[in-house]
Amino acid sequence: MIQRYNQSHIVRDLDRKMVLLSGPRQAGKTTLAKSLRSVWENLQYLNFDSTADRRIFLKESWSRSCDLVVFDEIHKHRYWKNKIKGVYDTEGPRPRLLVTGSARLALYQKKGDSLVGRYLHHRLYPLSLREVNPAPRESRGTVESMLALGSFPEPFLSQSQTEARRWRRQYLNLVVTQDILQLEDVRNISSLELLVELLRERVGSPISFSSLARDLEVAPNTVRRYVEILERLYVVFRVMPYHRNVARAILKEPKIYFFDVGLVAGDRGPRFENLIALHLLKHLHFLEDTQGAEARLHYLRDKQEREVDFLWTEDVEASRGRADKTMLLEVKTADEPPSRSLRYFAERLGFKAAQVSLDARQQQQFEGISVLPAAEFLSSLAC
Repeated sequence: MIQRYNQSHIVRDLDRKMVLLSGPRQAGKTTLAKSLRSVWENLQYLNFDSTADRRIFLKESWSRSCDLVVFDEIHKHRYWKNKIKGVYDTEGPRPRLLVTGSARLALYQKKGDSLVGRYLHHRLYPLSLREVNPAPRESRGTVESMLALGSFPEPFLSQSQTEARRWRRQYLNLVVTQDILQLEDVRNISSLELLVELLRERVGSPISFSSLARDLEVAPNTVRRYVEILERLYVVFRVMPYHRNVARAILKEPKIYFFDVGLVAGDRGPRFENLIALHLLKHLHFLEDTQGAEARLHYLRDKQEREVDFLWTEDVEASRGRADKTMLLEVKTADEPPSRSLRYFAERLGFKAAQVSLDARQQQQFEGISVLPAAEFLSSLAC
């Protein structure tokens, strides 16, 4: 069994407060929760989808003598936060409480208020290279497998294109028929499904909501709302353009990537860019969840259409105080010198820059800019 990247941090935090664990469907939240029996043998697992378990939750009759209680899918109960808060405030932090769920849990967490100060939040995302094979020299084949199969545990570990396709079809069906219908008032599911198909073909390009609206024959605000729904369900995530004025950046066109790399249409280029975007998002959110870092992921583009795929910032606690880091990153499939746009922005902004190449076999330096093999770069991230 693969030990997930944030498991030790979750174990540590459970001794302090209750923990909320959110993330995409089938990213491994339930498996991680049950694996904590290796730490606390006396663990009680309750799934709200089970009639018997639901009755225990509603009556608040779970064991008070066990080491850890796991509540899975309790976000389906409208007032789950108030119920947990009441018990937590009355009885204290024992037994340890772990609440797991997907988009709906994250949605409630964002609205949250009643549990403020009583929990710590972690996000669990699909597998990363470091979790599967942290040795860069042995990881090139792993990167190719992730491009072909995606990095969700079930399709990736199957190592089968057929099984990955079967899983993906079922996965999308579950998200659309269960999660969306339970979570949102969407009257035209077919338009939302078509939007997913259009986004699959536009990974890596700035997205115009007006253009998508014309294709779907709906209003631009409807497209924007659909994208927000897909974000809440952990189907896609947005990367906004970098601008020192945050308000201006929000008005610019975003890029949209998928949590399931296998959904990306087209050749290796868009899939590879999506894989890098997902690893970067996971890295930054891990720093936020475990270190309280301020972290942001952007892309960079100017009026002359010079563009760099990613710019990310980290503000983390270091041994001598806060440490700020800003990095420019260009993504290429071919092993080639740094792009003109990357060299231009690196010189103009003074940020550290690198280019990651899928086909590169070894690291090279060009005027202070590194060209890195994909496995080497991905292995350098925090998780």
